[in-house]
Amino acid sequence: MHETPEDLQRLQSVLDESHAAGGKHLRSIITDERLLSAEQLAERLTGMKLLALATTSSAGAPIVGPVDGIFYRGEFWFGSAPNALRFQHIRARPQVSATHLPGEELAVTVHGTAHIEGIPADLPDGFREVCTEIYGQEWYDWGGDALYARIEPRRVFVFHLEPDETTS
Repeated sequence: MHETPEDLQRLQSVLDESHAAGGKHLRSIITDERLLSAEQLAERLTGMKLLALATTSSAGAPIVGPVDGIFYRGEFWFGSAPNALRFQHIRARPQVSATHLPGEELAVTVHGTAHIEGIPADLPDGFREVCTEIYGQEWYDWGGDALYARIEPRRVFVFHLEPDETTS
């Protein structure tokens, strides 16, 4: 976990505001007992977590694709090729949504604004350290020309089931 107390406080505020703003149906599914605190969430999101990232085309059509998500300082970060369609979309329309859904026991959905942060050499030292923890030093070889972005969350919805609550 790489979050500071301030990061966790900011994330907790977003989690609380998101849950409070949820509609009747959402709150009937994501009950208070199925919430996680910011600290619990950050603990569960260490390492690489596959995200389904949604951007929008110039025609307003949603486009969803997988990315390696890295939760760092209370935000999801991801990389791709600088000329990837997702980065073309983000440059023009930075509003994105992403979901981490490893199974029915956990769902994390974030809606927010993507900020392009740059190539690995431009990234914060702490983030580069996390990437080498996850991928090893060879990350600099194969990931050196990748472009990275982070999602500044506007809303974050978390659904968590205890193992005995799952339907499988």
